[in-house]
Order: sequence, then structure tokens, then C-alpha cells
Amino acid sequence: MSVAEAAWIHAGLTAFVAAFQLALAAGAPWGRAAMGGRYLGRLPPAMRVASVVQPVILAGLSGLVLARAGVALPAWRETADPGVWAAVGVSAIAAVLNLITPSRIERAIWGPVALGLLATSVWVALKAA
Repeated sequence: MSVAEAAWIHAGLTAFVAAFQLALAAGAPWGRAAMGGRYLGRLPPAMRVASVVQPVILAGLSGLVLARAGVALPAWRETADPGVWAAVGVSAIAAVLNLITPSRIERAIWGPVALGLLATSVWVALKAA
């Protein structure tokens, strides 16, 4: 897989996660598939705020991956070289949390997505020139 392909896969997975989080923020009753499965239906207001903040953070991290790969955001390139490791770190933490969560549906859906984000961010971090 090329660095560019890995970066775009990372961006696509990030968009998927962001869309899910924004749906939760808007009141989608999918709480069982998020936040450790603690909420069976709609998330409470404080968790909905978190579901708005998360996509913003993830978009920034994905921007760093795209910039590091040299496929987007050229103005971020200098920051992306060290910053891509933030994306790797967040992806690693997310992968662990999504694989150990008590929510079976969260493990099934978000575990593989988080592993994909981790694999693609590591690939870009190590392989981009």
C-alpha cells in the first residue's frame, strides 16, 4: 500500500467515525455502540458535547496524517512530521479502549476501525518521506 493510499484510508475511516459521533450528538439512539456501551439509547447532554468535540480532534489528526503523506494541507507539512505521532498515539489508545470495552457491539464495530486508524497512521508516520 502506498503512503497516499494509507492516508486516504485513514481519512475515510476518520470520516466514518466523525459521522457516527455527530449522529450521536444529534440524538441518534446508538449509545450502546459508544462510550463503553454505558448508555442504552441517546447519550446524555454532556456526552453529546463530547460527541461534537471528538470529530474536530479526529479531523485535525487526520489532517496531520494527510499532510505527512503529502496529499493534502501542504501548509501543515512542517507540523505534520512530528504531529503525525499524535495521531499514532491517539489511535493506539483508541484501539486498546475499543478492544477492551464491555460493549460487544462497540468491540465489533469500532475495534477494527480503530485498528485501521492505527495501522494507517503508523504506515504514514514510518513510510512518508
